[in-house]
Amino acid sequence: METRMYAGLDIGTTKITVIIAEFDVQKDALEIVGLGTAPSDGLKRGVVVNLEKTVRSIQHAVEEAERTSGRIVKGVWAGIAGDHIRGLTSRGVIAVSRKDSEIRRNDVERVIEAAKAVAIPADREILHVLPQEFIVDDQDGIRDPVGMSGVRLEAEVHIITGAASACRNIIRAAERAGVHVEELVLEPLASANAVLLPEERDMGVALLDIGGGTTDVAVFFEGAIRHTAVIGLGGANVTNDLAIGLRTPVERAELLKLTSGCALTSMVRPDESVRVPSVGGRPDRDISRHMLATMIEPRVEEIFAMAHREIRKSHVAELLAAGIVLTGGASSLPGMAELAEQVFDVPVRKGTPTGVTGMVEEISDPRYATGVGLALHAYWGDSKPHAQDGGFMGRISGGIRRWIEELV
Repeated sequence: METRMYAGLDIGTTKITVIIAEFDVQKDALEIVGLGTAPSDGLKRGVVVNLEKTVRSIQHAVEEAERTSGRIVKGVWAGIAGDHIRGLTSRGVIAVSRKDSEIRRNDVERVIEAAKAVAIPADREILHVLPQEFIVDDQDGIRDPVGMSGVRLEAEVHIITGAASACRNIIRAAERAGVHVEELVLEPLASANAVLLPEERDMGVALLDIGGGTTDVAVFFEGAIRHTAVIGLGGANVTNDLAIGLRTPVERAELLKLTSGCALTSMVRPDESVRVPSVGGRPDRDISRHMLATMIEPRVEEIFAMAHREIRKSHVAELLAAGIVLTGGASSLPGMAELAEQVFDVPVRKGTPTGVTGMVEEISDPRYATGVGLALHAYWGDSKPHAQDGGFMGRISGGIRRWIEELV
């Protein structure tokens, strides 16, 4: 029996990551067998702005993943983000006309299709239709109505849409890099697969995936997605602030942020100093690490404040007993969790990928949450072919499927 391979392609603003996984029969778990990364040079805030540069970055990441795994990547599950992403809640209702009034799988499919029948602008495409709950004859809070009796079936769903051009450009970039796009997956949903625990989703939790160009927000309650949003700010904005404020090249500012940065000034001793490289032949100079933190904290606080506003748009904002989970590359900055606790006034933890075997040490970093989550999404969709009808994370739209077929 041929081993099924799953490859996640995380196309980020600052880096491209490819994760290759296979199902380990003996351990009954998904095994990470390959990892490839490459600097991303063709995206801005999650959207492709230079196709050729993006293609080259994807090729380099794929080649590295193939080299580390010894496998050949043909198809990928690609992540999509960007501040063009929009989420809305919709409701559909159907009559169950059978004599025995038993609700069957095709009834669930019909009511989800009815909930999808909302006016979507021509320049947007549906990415996911995610069931939140089902209602059978006024009995709400039902997760899977199959097998129940009733004459009226309702579904409340969360519909996620993206700009059609942004979706198409990601698919084109991957196809030109030599890999087929099996499905486009919203990145915060993928990250949630890798870092959130089932009990957190039930209790209520908000995931903040802080990348280079965007911060992705996903709110869960009672096991279902309740709100999604993408904020057009991320770790690259912090780096740019340092580059301008310290008059140093962006590359050096990034290195300073990684080696000496802190998101909370109260955690830094005033007597600590760091060396700042200058430009134009001017001599390097020393500044206090406390000053560095005073430049970083306002931008991070702004990102958290915008995320807080998004979370409050969901009707479960006051019910998030599991608090906040931070992931993404920028979440590794010291002081992030402590500052987030001050802003949100709830418990905060950092999320690293779990639930896989193989290259665990290599991928135990928030930077790889989306890539690992994409591989998990692909595996769950393959092993549970009917799960999407009752709540599987992600149903790719027919329009995007047609694009993929045309571009091959």
